[in-house]
Amino acid sequence: MTHWKAILQDSITTYSALQKHLDCNNTALKEVIANFPMRINPYFLNLIKTPHDPLWKQSVPDPAELDDAICIDDPLDEENLSPVPNLVHRYPDRALFLVTNQCAMYCRFCTRKRKVGTSRMCISADTINAGLDYLTKTPEIKDVLISGGDPLLLDDEVIDTLLLNLRKIPSIEVIRIGTRVPCSLPMRITGRLVAILRKYHPLYINTHFNHPAEITPEATRACALLADSGIPLGCQTVLLRGINDDPAVILALMRGLLRIRVKPYYLFQADLTRGTNHFRTHTDTGVAILRHLIGKISGMAIPTLALDAPGGKGKIPLSPDFILERGKNLIFNSYCGKVCTYPEAGEAF
Repeated sequence: MTHWKAILQDSITTYSALQKHLDCNNTALKEVIANFPMRINPYFLNLIKTPHDPLWKQSVPDPAELDDAICIDDPLDEENLSPVPNLVHRYPDRALFLVTNQCAMYCRFCTRKRKVGTSRMCISADTINAGLDYLTKTPEIKDVLISGGDPLLLDDEVIDTLLLNLRKIPSIEVIRIGTRVPCSLPMRITGRLVAILRKYHPLYINTHFNHPAEITPEATRACALLADSGIPLGCQTVLLRGINDDPAVILALMRGLLRIRVKPYYLFQADLTRGTNHFRTHTDTGVAILRHLIGKISGMAIPTLALDAPGGKGKIPLSPDFILERGKNLIFNSYCGKVCTYPEAGEAF
């Protein structure tokens, strides 16, 4: 098997390489790539079947990225919520720790599109140490999400050292890793990496699949290696126009995720990130998709539909409204549209 670093090294990163492999002849893409870097590794490239299919749209630049007068650079206000560089403290008991600016593929809808893959996201031993120091001095933080970039692109030894240093902080109870490599570069998930990760339980991994076509034999193997090591796997899917904004597609994706032992976690409304407005869907679309899922698939496979509120105000669940009337009885529609009555008990909180 070709080493994952060699595969990554052969990624498409320039307009000329894009022309050669995908016959893209739109010179406007040069300016897009100059503003928002491109990386399409050979594994993900080979999953693209036709021009502008769902995997193409996630990975290949589009001139629409430069025609966005609505969205903003930092929609979640991460910079202002960072007490030290590359550590976001939004919720009282949780922190987001950014440890790399590299990804196996630069998704065109990335919420950190403004800086991932560029010198604008500067991560060094000093910033890592500053983050560890802040976490040590802030014992109310019990849960740390390691992200970036993609933290599993770091060398095994670096990951081992980082996790060891986090585990040395007594107040940190849970470590989570946000990574797309089980989907975008699954050969990165090796036995050696898994042996390192399993030393640091309780450790959780949230990965990221957006379309059933991404659930390949390679991705299935990667997720099996992680699940077999006792690492709970969740998936954070982003609802994207023209890619997965269809009830049948999401239903197939959620079924596929359960099959490979990945629990659907969030279905996200796309963030207001500059250069991604063409991916956004109306919030009614997500609500309708969630309503379609309920009753047609196990509750284990139904994610929380959520919007990450602009300005760093946190995640807000968006749910279908089944309730018709409140009083002594709760009157509501079932998933199949039948009216039901449930007698209430006692006083409300």
